Amino acid sequence: MRGALGGALAWALALGALGVAVLAALSVGRFPISAGDLALLLTGRGDAVEPAAATVFWNIRAPRVAGAMLMGAALAGAGAAFQAMFRNPLASPDLLGVSAGASLGAVAGIFLGLPVAGVQGAAFAGGLAAVAGVGAVARAVRAEGGDPLLVLVLAGIALGALIGAAISLLKVFADPYNQLPAITFWLLGTLSGVNAGDVLAASGPALAGIVTLVLLRWRLNLLTLSEDEARALGVATGPLRAAAVGGATLATASVTALAGAVGWIGLVVPHAARLLGGPELSRLIPLSMVLGAAFLLGVDSIARGAARTEVPLGILTAALGTPLFLYLLATAARRGVS
Repeated sequence: MRGALGGALAWALALGALGVAVLAALSVGRFPISAGDLALLLTGRGDAVEPAAATVFWNIRAPRVAGAMLMGAALAGAGAAFQAMFRNPLASPDLLGVSAGASLGAVAGIFLGLPVAGVQGAAFAGGLAAVAGVGAVARAVRAEGGDPLLVLVLAGIALGALIGAAISLLKVFADPYNQLPAITFWLLGTLSGVNAGDVLAASGPALAGIVTLVLLRWRLNLLTLSEDEARALGVATGPLRAAAVGGATLATASVTALAGAVGWIGLVVPHAARLLGGPELSRLIPLSMVLGAAFLLGVDSIARGAARTEVPLGILTAALGTPLFLYLLATAARRGVS
């Protein structure tokens, strides 16, 4: 890729952006924390800080920042892996229906009156079940010698449409005064109610998926080749793709269960990382994760401070992601990126 920066400079910029985003996210909000108090809290001298500020920092702000970092990293890393595996720059983590399945699980949980933990568990199970269903349908309908990637994508689109219809049906029958507002708010995505327990519950499967993608990142380069070329190099493409899809699905389902369906991160951030550090996946996947964490932290800070009422993340990621994506496309075209 022409125009990409050197590895050290790309990492310096990405980590610098993440550091600035973390400090800003810890400071801003309805209860702002001054730079001096933040320095004391981060250096373990919280006893010198006003108790209200320390409570906000540890019980509200820190878990929310950790959740945003986890979600941004998971979605961006999964998006980079999917774009490579499917050899499609428009691929994103919800390509195989994981976000739709998680949304259906959460909507069903809200419809049935489950507690927050039950809704999150239903969302996680729904995301995994949707991808498993897509895989089963793809195996059942694929003709001998057919393109497995094309069949998998088409199965994901078809099942995603069916899941979308089921979500709409539940919204029609939901209580319009209690359940429907909760469903709508969840579908737009938010970190407003996230606490330390929620982040801890989501971090296990999310980190398992992230680590899987990081460990496979060198071999995933081979999936950018055609099936025949990869097999000629001795690569078992089926098991490798299944492991990568499993890792991306686990990461995406867990963070979607944590904070709802938040789009555009898995589509836009990998393109930015590709322009910054090049297309080689051993660098692209971890760089996408760092930039994804920084991007969602920035978006969440805007969501908390842009208006008196918190703006859902899904609205902001679409509003910011669309022009950013168009800018990245124009930049890539000018630089001759292939």
